[in-house]
Amino acid sequence: MSSGPRPAEANALSLRILFEKSGGERYGLTLQAFGVVLEQVAVKYVPQASQQQKLEFWRDLKLEELALARACAAGHDAAWQAFLTRFREKLYDIARGITKEDSSARDLADSLYADLYGTSEKEGRRVSRLNFYMGRGSLEGWLRTVLAQEFVNRYRKTKRLVSLEEQAEEGVQFSAAPSSGPTSPLDSRLGAALDEALGLLSGEDRLVLASYYLDDRTLTEIGRVVGVHESTISRRLEKLLKGLRKQVLAGLVSRGMNRAQAEETLEADVRYLQVDVTRKLQENRPAAFQQDKGSD
Repeated sequence: MSSGPRPAEANALSLRILFEKSGGERYGLTLQAFGVVLEQVAVKYVPQASQQQKLEFWRDLKLEELALARACAAGHDAAWQAFLTRFREKLYDIARGITKEDSSARDLADSLYADLYGTSEKEGRRVSRLNFYMGRGSLEGWLRTVLAQEFVNRYRKTKRLVSLEEQAEEGVQFSAAPSSGPTSPLDSRLGAALDEALGLLSGEDRLVLASYYLDDRTLTEIGRVVGVHESTISRRLEKLLKGLRKQVLAGLVSRGMNRAQAEETLEADVRYLQVDVTRKLQENRPAAFQQDKGSD
């Protein structure tokens, strides 16, 4: 006769403990709804994990912030009020650090509220950007990334007619940024990891990046220089950006960060990293153009 709980009962108990730790009930979430959220996160990051492995993975998540974000996305007023109390001024401060100007900062921050709250619907379901927060890093770090990406997207729309397809939630666009420098220094490990990742690129890859991000050349122009079709350049750029991000993450891990810390560092400093990539490409321009591909 068994003296311990059955596996199903043990799992249910563990889920309830996680739910209580998250404080999701005070935000309007149910245990069942929170369980669905946890399963979504597990499917994305540990799809082959056993139930025990998933439980261990969930324990390391920012459970309270995950519950808050998903309750906001579901339209619970208590959650939204808690979100505004905690993050409204922080959003403005982050935006101000990005734009360097108060009115632009408020415009940038305010533009996100509709996306975050979820005022539109798709196929009968509420559409909120907060559904993309997975709880692996801090919610503040994620919001910083969202603001930085929105700022870059706005900048690119005013400066370019040709752009790459947007990357997924965990991606980072090393896109052209305004000439003003970052408002805070990069973690020294991030700078070292970036140097290492760029150093692994071939001369031609640096040529492609420098042509697109420093010289404002179109995909067609770069393709003509390299000798391939513009669609090939588009795919190559996306592959280069994903590869750089992977190499930088690996470099951060090798310098003492765990995976979650590395991802949060990279996401929190997304705009500063964009500026730094541009600067480092500029510094390495001679090496990039040593390839005998000709020029316009």
